[in-house]
Amino acid sequence: MVYEIGRTKSGLRMGFTTGSCAAAAAKAATYMLLSGETIQQVKLMTPKGIELYLDVEKIRRTEKFAECAIRKYSGDDPDVTNGLLVFARVKKERQTTDTAFYEGNLSLEGGVGVGRITHPGLEQKVGQAAINQIPRKMIFDAVQEICLQKKYQGELSVEISIPEGVDAAKKTFNPRLGIRGGISVLGTSGIVEPMSEKALTDTIYLEMKMIRSSGYERCYIVPGNYGMDFLTEQLELDAELTVKCSNYVGEAIEDARLLGMKGILLIGHVGKWVKLAAGVMNTHSRQADCRMEVLAVHAAMQGADRESVCRIMQCLNTTEALKIIRQLGILEPVMASVMDRIDFYLSGRAGGEFEIGAIMFSNEDGILGKTPNAEQLLERIQNERKQK
Repeated sequence: MVYEIGRTKSGLRMGFTTGSCAAAAAKAATYMLLSGETIQQVKLMTPKGIELYLDVEKIRRTEKFAECAIRKYSGDDPDVTNGLLVFARVKKERQTTDTAFYEGNLSLEGGVGVGRITHPGLEQKVGQAAINQIPRKMIFDAVQEICLQKKYQGELSVEISIPEGVDAAKKTFNPRLGIRGGISVLGTSGIVEPMSEKALTDTIYLEMKMIRSSGYERCYIVPGNYGMDFLTEQLELDAELTVKCSNYVGEAIEDARLLGMKGILLIGHVGKWVKLAAGVMNTHSRQADCRMEVLAVHAAMQGADRESVCRIMQCLNTTEALKIIRQLGILEPVMASVMDRIDFYLSGRAGGEFEIGAIMFSNEDGILGKTPNAEQLLERIQNERKQK
């Protein structure tokens, strides 16, 4: 099935996320369970504000449950999940397991093909299904909408399963993240917006050019939504002076040079920014993944013993590695050492033509480190904004 949801500026077809599939399937199954009627299509409002009308497949209804599926559509995004069926089974009971998610009288679990968290450091607890926060909210909201419509106040359990997700997960980075047995239910906006590499890098240039054309000579650079949220919510900085660079840090630095910027401040999560300490300027995991190597080396430089260095090298994510470093009591000097190296590579890439600095954060610790000139550069950007 091909949906015409919308197109990007470059003409690529949009799709919808596994989170939207799960929420729509849960909504349809809840409606059929509570109404006793069969429906062939379900309406879902996504967090992005785009309304979807999705075909309902594989319908099963019994006295105890209703089940159906929504087929994932990725548009022109090359995604291994494209075409997979995302099932939801809804029952008039509430889960009582330690691994389920709960909201009021509703419970949510993952079934076959939905990955399980096996290592700490992700937003879910070990043992829970890899259903991310926004998709969980979408699912609960969609089910609650039908409960209110049908004036149902009893308990309901929702199980999301993706049978083909077991095999699809082998083509993803889930095993390296400590997610076993299936794929993740993802999505922050509910919509997949595909972009070619050229379209992405062109967008970085255009966003920075708009800021420069507005009379500003300095701006912030963030990799994506996490960086933007930290910038606006934690640092309370101005999103209008921010460019999203995705994984293309090197291209963003080059664009700053071409546009005659006088300064850029990079603000990002440790999971991406720590790679800059190895001189990696494309932070996508397909290009390079040196996170543990960087942290292990800098921990060793600050006195970590061999056993601890080996434990860091075995970590699957930066949260896990930072926990070990924190337990050793060397987090602050390690981060200072990492930031010095980041400063070395960023300054080298900028070639002395403009100011460049970085702030690195984690969800657990907040700001982990800053390059030596970050505070000064931050102040200059803020002053420039006040003068406009």
